[in-house]
Amino acid sequence: MGFSHPKPTASWSGDHHRLHRLLQRHPQLLPDGAPVLLAVSGGQDSMALLGLLLDLRPRHGWRLCLWHGDHRWRPESAEQAAALSRWAAGRHLPILVERWQRTAGQIPSEAAARQWRYDRLAQRARELGSTRVATGHTATDRAETLLLNLARGSHRRGLGSLRRRRTLAHPIELVRPLLDFDRGDTARLCRSLALPVWTDGSNSDPRFSRNRLRLEVGPVLNDLHPGADRRIARAAEQLAEAEDAAAELLRLALEPLQAPAPAGAIGAGLQRGRLAGLGRCNQAQLLQSWLEQTSGRRWPAHSLADVLDRLPPERGPGRADLGHGWQLQWQGTTLWLCRDRDPAAP
Repeated sequence: MGFSHPKPTASWSGDHHRLHRLLQRHPQLLPDGAPVLLAVSGGQDSMALLGLLLDLRPRHGWRLCLWHGDHRWRPESAEQAAALSRWAAGRHLPILVERWQRTAGQIPSEAAARQWRYDRLAQRARELGSTRVATGHTATDRAETLLLNLARGSHRRGLGSLRRRRTLAHPIELVRPLLDFDRGDTARLCRSLALPVWTDGSNSDPRFSRNRLRLEVGPVLNDLHPGADRRIARAAEQLAEAEDAAAELLRLALEPLQAPAPAGAIGAGLQRGRLAGLGRCNQAQLLQSWLEQTSGRRWPAHSLADVLDRLPPERGPGRADLGHGWQLQWQGTTLWLCRDRDPAAP
């Protein structure tokens, strides 16, 4: 079954203290006394998180419930889910096991499985009245995500992904308490806390890009520079912090650029001349930020390149189809956003 059950040792450790201090610094990560839904795969990361939360529960008063998703990718997955359920029941931990019922002709993929998993977690959290869904993502996961996104040419927002908190389905947040721990830490925790671990054979399948990175690239980096996972993960956090800080500054910078928009426009317009007078990089960032605030959508930078070329007032009126029914229009001194055709457009 891919199951291991080590011998027990002392329960409180520096790892417990590390997580406890983190939760004191970030009390909204897992608020005291709150119902918490924990996604448990049975692997070492989620089991290590479960062990830590169980030991810290008397100090924080959480009501823990477990959720396990059986993606039905492996013949032994149902047996492992049943074993995990028995283990949880033996410790009086409520657990819900759900199996992915794929529609006929649906091609299983990592993205589809992840979406199903998050949809079911959000639904279960609503049923429990919980606003926190905790996962066992570690610094190793965050480092791998940064490296994969860097190789793909991701925007800096993607390089700062896998944050400690993100909205899953308002008001429910997905939280990742173990981002200061790496995979070596969680292996040690499972041994010291005598936690069972159910291994997933698909994690060694080289067809998946993350597995190849984990098996071939990660060991080399950590051999060259021990602790590389944590440092790369810290770089991702710094990028995320810088992105948040830049977003705040952009919101402040946009305020004096706002202008009345014609009837039919969505939200306020922008002063075309003042925007055009800035450097092109600042124009792009401000325009992108304004569009995101006004439309609620993230528009790729390449889709705005033509707009920036035509932005100077001497270029006259114009419009740009952004897709999804959105149009950017400008005339005279004003730039505005609308949906579909606007009778006020030039």
